[in-house]
Amino acid sequence: MRFSPLKIALSLAVALPLTGCFDSEPKTSAAPVAEQAAKSEIRLAMMQPPRTGLSPLSDDAFKLSRWSTAETLINLSPESVAEPMLATKWEQVDDLTWQFTIRPDVKFHDGSDLTVETVVNSIDRAQNAAPKPRILDGIEWQVKALNESTVEIKTSFADPLLPSRLSSPQLAILAKSAYLEDGRVVPTRAGTGPFVLTEINGTTSAKLERFDGYWGEKAQVETVIAEYVPNGMARAAALRTGEADVVEAVPVSQIAMIDQELLTEVAMPRTNTLYLNNTSDVFSNIEMRKVAAAAVDREQIVKMVYENHADIAQGLLGPALAWAQPLRTAMPTLEEGLKANGEKITIGTFTDRAELPEVAALLKQQLEAAGFTVELDIREYAQIENDALAGKFDAFILSRATVLDSGDPVAYMQSDFSCDGSFNLGLFCAEEVDNALDHADLQPLGPQRNEAIIAAESKILNQYAAIPLLHERVIQGETKSVSKVERDPRERRLVTQFTEVK
Repeated sequence: MRFSPLKIALSLAVALPLTGCFDSEPKTSAAPVAEQAAKSEIRLAMMQPPRTGLSPLSDDAFKLSRWSTAETLINLSPESVAEPMLATKWEQVDDLTWQFTIRPDVKFHDGSDLTVETVVNSIDRAQNAAPKPRILDGIEWQVKALNESTVEIKTSFADPLLPSRLSSPQLAILAKSAYLEDGRVVPTRAGTGPFVLTEINGTTSAKLERFDGYWGEKAQVETVIAEYVPNGMARAAALRTGEADVVEAVPVSQIAMIDQELLTEVAMPRTNTLYLNNTSDVFSNIEMRKVAAAAVDREQIVKMVYENHADIAQGLLGPALAWAQPLRTAMPTLEEGLKANGEKITIGTFTDRAELPEVAALLKQQLEAAGFTVELDIREYAQIENDALAGKFDAFILSRATVLDSGDPVAYMQSDFSCDGSFNLGLFCAEEVDNALDHADLQPLGPQRNEAIIAAESKILNQYAAIPLLHERVIQGETKSVSKVERDPRERRLVTQFTEVK
């Protein structure tokens, strides 16, 4: 087999001691596996450590959801259809008013009861958070208890997505004990799910136990140990040796060394994107953004870094949203031979997704060939996010979920590309894009909304606010000792009450 110089250089660059809690040496005895089965325990190797102490008002909420400890009023089916969860039914009373019936006889993990007051409290806390959960960008609700079983939500505009918004893990309903006077939210023993979060060990691990008072079907597993392993090589080693039963995001570079029966590839609504800082000295000039866009060779990145286990980006939204491509015109074409004049740029990215440093190295080569002088800044995500949001880079490479919150991509596009977006890494602002996104958000679910979304995507791409590179496929690892683990493209579910130890 022939290895490229880039592959060899990057392999040497990352040949460092593996981080995380799992041993990288093979087991010498089957005893640990037998012991694990006897205890009905599952060990998870999670990709990213928590950023906010597992606050449900941040992206950490998706860990609470994947561990089945925190629940929302609404569940979202694989087809993005709103289904009952802590709300048993709902109706739209008029254009701006919705009423939700709360499930009776539900206990929080601290022993308190789920009531309409606790529902109102959780939603109000999310609305008043700083920053707000991104699903609430541009959203203002009036929430009140109508009676002992009904919560009413009034919106400021006709919002066909309101039930779907309530499925966001960032709008989980927690016991009042979770909300501290200093504004922090501590989810320990505060959810309603089949597993109780009993321990939060900083950025090292978390522990969950079966909740025997669960309102639904009881969990099959007694204990879940979630350990954070940002290093992709260490996660792969944990799967090979059996130190972890379930592993998030096995790096493409490691799959040849793992039993293929332990791996599942899932097409993701996740786009690997180069966000250009529209306020930087270089990329505030649209001509320089065009030079960067022309320099990017997506096919080379997909082939060399992902070994063709990814799809070349045709836009912001990938093949996981099957309706998008038939509605789309081609991305803007650029004249050949566009060149920079030695402009210096710094590109940031993070190590938590193992392929991104390699993508950065290849992009550096491509952009330097186009005349830029490129410096890379690569750290763990928790150490680089604040700098990225503050606009300290000329460009930033991000692996971004596009329908994470409501099952609908408008929230992602508003968050990333509207003037007031809470995750606008490119500090991009254009009135025509804001108007297009506002229009899309008012459309009913279905073809009319989809067409408006693609029209907004086209306006974003025509401004070269960001350069979509590829659409990812996640590779999830599972040992043969577990079954019924969720393989969720939206990354909301992983271990559920149905997951079993064989």
